[in-house]
Amino acid sequence: MQAPDRAIPSSVLAKAEGIAIFPSTLRGGFIVGGHHGRGVLSVRSQDKRAWSSPAFLSLTGGSFGAQIGGQAIDIVLVIMNRRGLEYLLKNQFKIGGDASAAVGPVGRSAEASTDVQMRAEILSYSRARGLFAGLSLNGSSIREDRDSNEAFYGQRLGTRQVVLDGEAKTPHSPEAMQAWFAALKPHFPAVK
Repeated sequence: MQAPDRAIPSSVLAKAEGIAIFPSTLRGGFIVGGHHGRGVLSVRSQDKRAWSSPAFLSLTGGSFGAQIGGQAIDIVLVIMNRRGLEYLLKNQFKIGGDASAAVGPVGRSAEASTDVQMRAEILSYSRARGLFAGLSLNGSSIREDRDSNEAFYGQRLGTRQVVLDGEAKTPHSPEAMQAWFAALKPHFPAVK
């Protein structure tokens, strides 16, 4: 977000129903590859447009093709509508198999990409570090991470229970939750 010409446009963020962030997802391979990461999801309430408590997710996938190398990737998924959110809230969501995910527009304005924004259920953004070369045919799945939810909230909760039903009580680390909301606040209106 600090590079205006490559950042997620504010017009996209203003319409977002939810956001999932997977920092430092590891990807590597030599012909056969894989990737794995953990992240968090928050959802906007439809009435107040305030953000939910964060729920934890895991991202895994494999690939096969002409590829070699390894890298760490920061991945941001911007959920653009309730249909995309419902797919993501399943216990296991397959990118490309369950719902459409498109590479999101970047830059100071996204007027040229309004067609992508209107059709896509989920827009994806990434920033990579490391070396990785080649094309790959890959599939990824996102699963709820009940173990991490339990470690954070002291209750074994599913993603829907945290972000929609509001069943998450005070976390073991209120400072971590405040840091999450502080990270969202500059980019989204109506953050708790």
